[in-house]
Amino acid sequence: MFTHLPSLGVGLGFRQPFKSDLFLNRQQVDFLEIVAEHYLQASWQQQQELELLASHFPIIPHAINLSLGSAEGVDTDYLRQLAALIKQLNPPWWSEHICFTKAGGVDIGHLSPLPYTKEAVKVLCRNIAEVRRWVDVPLILENITYMVTLPGAEMTEAQFLAEVVENADCGLLLDVTNLYINAVNHSYDVQQFMRDLPWERVVQLHFVGGHWHDGILIDSHSQATPPQIWELIDEVVARVAVKGIVLERDENLPEFAELTAELQQARELGRRHGRWG
Repeated sequence: MFTHLPSLGVGLGFRQPFKSDLFLNRQQVDFLEIVAEHYLQASWQQQQELELLASHFPIIPHAINLSLGSAEGVDTDYLRQLAALIKQLNPPWWSEHICFTKAGGVDIGHLSPLPYTKEAVKVLCRNIAEVRRWVDVPLILENITYMVTLPGAEMTEAQFLAEVVENADCGLLLDVTNLYINAVNHSYDVQQFMRDLPWERVVQLHFVGGHWHDGILIDSHSQATPPQIWELIDEVVARVAVKGIVLERDENLPEFAELTAELQQARELGRRHGRWG
């Protein structure tokens, strides 16, 4: 279904503090994922930076504030800017989250979970159809972490993800760290979750480590990837021919060699299963 998409390999979520190290280690990074919002209404310096990155790496835009789950629809002004950025970069795919970030016209400042209902699926599909009027590049959708499970669920999280990507005809950006964190915090069975996923729609993966706080595992993007998540990545990559895998480190940035060591571990894991060239 998504077999026509190119295999990008092992990538890194671009963060400005390690730009110099990135260019000193170009051969160890196959592609970059950028936070789209950092380059909307870009200054001259941001535009120069984006052009520099795009001249050396394939770039995947990763949006965080489109709010595909908002019942009032998507913000057309924001969508126009996002569409222009995606057109400029001409990526093989782009990504957003299965969530909402705005309600009643108010930006709530974080990725909020949706109720696992048929009505929520309809809202997402309606908004994605509107987005496609502006952007014809394939869209892949990411699973998020959440602290609270909303009441009224008509299906499990995995079944909800499957319903959304099937009905909206999107790919899936499987965040393996988010999957693990939710399983730990909400005590659900990872293996059952994985049995319910539409594997033929998995295009890309995210991975990183979080930290514990008051008995809760936090998705802080602040630590090295732990063995439990590497085991899950291994299981996923053995099962599906993913097109790319991205390390998302945002906080507590280590020496760049630690990041490239994780990228190399992911690359070797992929090679073992015949992925990523």
